[in-house]
Amino acid sequence: MTTGYRPELIQRAFVDFISTRLHPFWSLTVPKLRLIARRTLSDDLIALQFEPNRAFKQQVFSSSDISHDGWHGGQHINISILIDGIYHQRYYSLVGLPQQPLWWHEGGDKKSNGNKDSFDKDSIHRDSIDEKSQPQTITSTITIAVKPQGLVSDYLSKHAALGTIFNSSLPSGEFTLAHRLLEQQASQINEPLSLTSLLIPLLFIAGGSGITPMPGLITQALQNGHQVTLLHYSRTTFGKSPLQNQWQQLSAKYPTFIYHLIHTEDPSTYIAGSRHLSAKTLIALKLPLIDTQIFACGSATLLSGLYRACDKIDLPHGKQLRDNITIESFSTIENFDHILSTIDNADKGAVTAEVKTIYLHGRQRQFNSSTTLLLGAESAGIRLNYGCRQGICQLCRCNKISGRVKNIQTGKISNDGYESIQTCINVAVTDVVLDI
Repeated sequence: MTTGYRPELIQRAFVDFISTRLHPFWSLTVPKLRLIARRTLSDDLIALQFEPNRAFKQQVFSSSDISHDGWHGGQHINISILIDGIYHQRYYSLVGLPQQPLWWHEGGDKKSNGNKDSFDKDSIHRDSIDEKSQPQTITSTITIAVKPQGLVSDYLSKHAALGTIFNSSLPSGEFTLAHRLLEQQASQINEPLSLTSLLIPLLFIAGGSGITPMPGLITQALQNGHQVTLLHYSRTTFGKSPLQNQWQQLSAKYPTFIYHLIHTEDPSTYIAGSRHLSAKTLIALKLPLIDTQIFACGSATLLSGLYRACDKIDLPHGKQLRDNITIESFSTIENFDHILSTIDNADKGAVTAEVKTIYLHGRQRQFNSSTTLLLGAESAGIRLNYGCRQGICQLCRCNKISGRVKNIQTGKISNDGYESIQTCINVAVTDVVLDI
């Protein structure tokens, strides 16, 4: 009798169907999160704390694509939120690292621990959830940070009741130390200590809510022995926020950590006498820029300013500082077009504002576009498949027959042949033919 394949007598999908009707949080295969607390991080950032279900924990801590400790600093999750009968998908950075207490739970914050909602009840009233349903340890929770603006973030930060359950993706994303420093070995990394072989200086630059992926990234980098510098630009005052306490704690623990909090309305916080990021700012940090890897997250204005500043700095051996940059953005995907149009594209094959023609082979239609393929089609009145519009859900993926495109998240330019691409995060470098 042959051995090996054994068909399931009871399909897991059927078990999931039954279990979710018994309790919406139960599932064998679908990662889910239950909202258990809110906490103010700064004037414009709110932390949301979730309890993951068993499926989330099992898949995160056993997946070969993710560190065995759970996830890397800088990664994000995609959450599906039901509002007025319509599902919306958004991705949010994970705050902190797995299996480690969040900094606001250190030092015995008795006032916060005694408050089930962990939020200012004078400003927002929320029902509390039963203490028995809360996780036994802080390390078993998932925390994100949101800026309460826009439909989904406003709902999560103000209107979603504690105990609400959301479907979630597993942690993912390439805004990590492993991907940037050991890209060729990223899929084989099993222990964070393997990163210590490349102890190059790291510069983290954040604008406003772009600070959300930084705590995990910076903590991981310091644990691995890197020299770390942080620049955080904000239009709001920093005050005595939990985030500022985090930087103070890390600075006291790691002498290799230096941070600068730049309030754009307070000249006493400026570097090199400027409220804006510039070449003088980077030089004033006195870092070995030729070796320094830069991680940046923020608005299109901040990112384009960073590229312009890097282009004004001459490095030996013909190197370009912009090649050391890894970016993440929480702006809507349309803002990437602003980034592309404001950067001086001197590189060969770089994307410009020149209009290109896109042919839809299957539909016998064509349109012109200087933005993403998806936006160009919609501007021409042509409907294409899409989901998150941010390069995560893959619903916009299609086959390119010919032509070259550039991924606006990674900066990579495709070859001229047949390949699968995502229309929401690619712009045309040449005329393009799509099999749609």
